[in-house]
Amino acid sequence: MSIKENLQNILSTIPEHVTLVAVSKTKPVSDIMEAYNAGQRIFGENKIQEMVEKFEALPKDIEWHMIGHVQTNKVKYMAPFVSLIHGVDNFKLLKEINKQAKKHNRIIDCLLQIKIAEEDSKFGMAPGDAKTLLQSKALSELKHIRITGLMGMATFTDDENKIKTEFNLLKQTFDSLKPLEIFNFNPKIISMGMSGDYTLAIACGSTMIRVGSSIFGSRNYN
Repeated sequence: MSIKENLQNILSTIPEHVTLVAVSKTKPVSDIMEAYNAGQRIFGENKIQEMVEKFEALPKDIEWHMIGHVQTNKVKYMAPFVSLIHGVDNFKLLKEINKQAKKHNRIIDCLLQIKIAEEDSKFGMAPGDAKTLLQSKALSELKHIRITGLMGMATFTDDENKIKTEFNLLKQTFDSLKPLEIFNFNPKIISMGMSGDYTLAIACGSTMIRVGSSIFGSRNYN
């Protein structure tokens, strides 16, 4: 099936309140243009350098989401254009995003990454640490970032109950933090669910899914 057909299939099965991020990492510009021509405008990349190159080559009404782990020293390259940074898991990174956003007179939207999986390879902060961060005076001084929600990655497993428990933890964390009244905290997004588990994620409360291989086919890692 074509990229267009894959996109239409997914969009026809997800509710209107759920945003689809087409994960285009490792995929050529031609594939992204095919999805763009089918109406998709939000694309996710996990390497800043690759995202910068694609940003320069592609239409400017694309919203670029950084969905990978972010290295502080590379924030400056995406600061002029990135729409949403998903994987923010520490204050040092927020501070750097704020600094670079200020240079471009922007406010950059970020999601706090919560560690919901037991795997050591997954990044993220504990729910309690996220609450402490949100309530800190240091955060309130960052005028060029806005935390618009939470992101989480479930364990890579076939055990659906385990995945469901982890997704529920992210939703519960979101619900517990949502009432906090902090000027640069405007929680709307729960980013969870990928090609293999997005229907389960939506059932557990996801409002944003990150789907790659179900749109573009399997990935070629060099």
